[in-house]
Amino acid sequence: MKDYLTKAYAFDGRVRLYAARTTNLVHEAQKIHQLWPTSAAALGRLLTGSIIMGAMYKDDQELTIRVESNGPIEGMVTTTNAKGQVRGYVGNPKLFFKNNTGGIHLPQAIGEGKIHVTKDVKVRDYFTSTSAIQTGEIAEDLAYYFTVSEQIPSAVALGEKINPDNTIELAGGFILQRMPGCPEETIELIEKRLKKLKPVSQMLEEDYTPEAMIDAITKGDHQILHTLDLSYYCDCNKEKFERGLLSLGKKQLEKLKHDDKEIETACHFCGTKYHFDEAAIDELIKEIS
Repeated sequence: MKDYLTKAYAFDGRVRLYAARTTNLVHEAQKIHQLWPTSAAALGRLLTGSIIMGAMYKDDQELTIRVESNGPIEGMVTTTNAKGQVRGYVGNPKLFFKNNTGGIHLPQAIGEGKIHVTKDVKVRDYFTSTSAIQTGEIAEDLAYYFTVSEQIPSAVALGEKINPDNTIELAGGFILQRMPGCPEETIELIEKRLKKLKPVSQMLEEDYTPEAMIDAITKGDHQILHTLDLSYYCDCNKEKFERGLLSLGKKQLEKLKHDDKEIETACHFCGTKYHFDEAAIDELIKEIS
């Protein structure tokens, strides 16, 4: 089954819902970064939350989420857009912590810290909002971000299933947001249904589609607006790395050439390596001059 997201309005337009299946893109991230189970679950949930949040924007707008924490995971970064594309990386890919029930223990990996959300809406400046990590489970932390930083009461649920060989078998989640003027009785109804809702990991295991996740909350009281195909996508290229090297300046490039004779760079997001030999470095130095 392909990865995709479904957006809907529910309860007479008082609530908006985004639900997504992200199995393939999370599996791709695990393969690229060689992630152990806890690192895979942490980055997978952040990728899922990020790509759902990206679908709230439009055109060529982009969103970057940076988790800055004191846990052994050593932070995470994801970048997404309104086109259903996402990429990311984790500081420490080799973590495997279990909780008392044998499941993945994310709080132990993440620890305390902050979540920084930077919006690039393609105007003059970037906009960054910050909120404190509450639990380290990612979903609750993003819900807290929406409430305190954007004043949008939200419910966020993210999950995954890990195969016996420690690879990601299933991944997905949803974000529910109350619109202004949502009646109190509707809020109470939603809260009751969310309390009874199956965990995302169980819904995925039972082959719930994004539409089925939405229906489990709304009991049919919703209108599907559109669907969006999702993918793990990196837009890196050699020209971008050339610009990065140019920013080092002439003296630093000359020193690198003298010390190492060549430069090899690698993309944090996809692992692609770009090689610059002496001739290429000379061309960069010449361009600066």
